[in-house]
Amino acid sequence: MRIGELAKRAGTSTRTLRYYESRGLLAARRTGNGYRDYDEDDLRLLRQIRTLQDFGFELEETRPFVDCLRAGHPAGDSCPASLAVYRRKLGELDGLIGQLAGVREQVARQLAAAEEASGHTAGQAAGQTAGDGGGEPPAPRCEMTG
Repeated sequence: MRIGELAKRAGTSTRTLRYYESRGLLAARRTGNGYRDYDEDDLRLLRQIRTLQDFGFELEETRPFVDCLRAGHPAGDSCPASLAVYRRKLGELDGLIGQLAGVREQVARQLAAAEEASGHTAGQAAGQTAGDGGGEPPAPRCEMTG
């Protein structure tokens, strides 16, 4: 199949396919008249790349999966190098989850302090202050601390 058909079937652009080719992730064969020619295996490679990128993998991180498929394995993640990339990515994600949990704790503490300082509680409606049934709320404060 030609580059336009491959791009359409893979849900990407011809420009992206040329970029993947320049990075060595996609190898085009050439027809007698010089057109790029692709097959179903190339479509499978592209789907693997797209899936991994949807999961947050950088383009270069997809290389071991592509190499695994090119080597004839039934799945791009059936090779040791691919598994190593999965492990690294899980470590990165665990670190990010830890960072986000820390940020969440800071925001929750700041919210609790702001509610206490303004007389609001988590269950009160917005715009009401404690004990006044809905008078003017105090001026907003922000004291984020790191």
